[in-house]
Amino acid sequence: MKKKLLSFLAIICSLCVMCGCATEQKDYTEESAAQAADSISVGFSQVGAESDWRSANTDSMKSSLTKENGFDLIFMDGQQKQTKQITAIRSFIQQGVDYIVLAPVCETGWDSVLDEAYEANIPVIIVDRMIQINNDNRYSCFVGSDFYLEGRKACEWLNQYATAYDIAKEDIHIVDIQGTIGSTAQIGRTKGLVESAKKYGWDIREKTSGDFTQAKGREVMAQMLRQYNNINVVYCENDNEALGAIEAIEAAGKHAGSNLKNGDILVLSFDGINETAINYALEGTIACIVECNPLHGPRVRTIIDSLERGENPDKIEYVDETLYSSVNVIKSVTVDGAKYDVTLLTQDVIDSREY
Repeated sequence: MKKKLLSFLAIICSLCVMCGCATEQKDYTEESAAQAADSISVGFSQVGAESDWRSANTDSMKSSLTKENGFDLIFMDGQQKQTKQITAIRSFIQQGVDYIVLAPVCETGWDSVLDEAYEANIPVIIVDRMIQINNDNRYSCFVGSDFYLEGRKACEWLNQYATAYDIAKEDIHIVDIQGTIGSTAQIGRTKGLVESAKKYGWDIREKTSGDFTQAKGREVMAQMLRQYNNINVVYCENDNEALGAIEAIEAAGKHAGSNLKNGDILVLSFDGINETAINYALEGTIACIVECNPLHGPRVRTIIDSLERGENPDKIEYVDETLYSSVNVIKSVTVDGAKYDVTLLTQDVIDSREY
């Protein structure tokens, strides 16, 4: 692809000379051709822009894969549709990019198009959400979060909270506002809740998708509040859904907080990107947020640099993440013998974060 581009620009240079173009223009064109030949072309198919997390993830990719860093980034927004993402990948293949980066809307349905990328000898890097395909050699590696672990962390925090405040297991009544059904984040976070509820004897009243959006989160929470009169925990699978749920809770004349014995509805959330959500966690309106790190750009850049050197990066690279809460009685949670600290949320902590 680079060789073809260089040849094409060389032809343009020659035509400029034949047409009597200035020497300065000729030098500039040759320099541009050399820069284009040296750059690494990357096609990035993003899910969409459904949440603050997604926007932060896109910004991280764009700020890392820049021309100054030696990249030519082609960005395409999938608008939450797998068909659009598949079309984008085929467009990248036709353009002969050097690498494809895919943030998939769902886990399945990628076999054919990734077979095409493999046949074209274009390495594929999966970010954020995992995929399920027949041949895992069709992608080079995955960069993202362990969503199942995230869900279990949130539930271990809830279990410790209930223990600390002497709340019986049969008095925990949960509704789950799920993410986009079929996405890795939804699958992992839902699984973490379902298994933990069974383990600790909690009651899950309902599981309904909020599509990771504030509007849908508000809509489904309002419906569930009308249907059930004993909800006291809402497990929101991202911050935007949590904001919508809080709006519905307040509109129903109820209060989001951590005092269940006083009638509060305890809100658990994921991501830690949205400024309003973080401030809600600071004041206790959201009891706990499990961080989901969106800064994948630098990791993807490092992986591409590694592949360019002929190295084999790890197949799966999980990002480091913490938990945020202003409830200071829970210092850490333990999952499968591993301890994860809970960061006591203060304004100084918020001001020191990268996003």
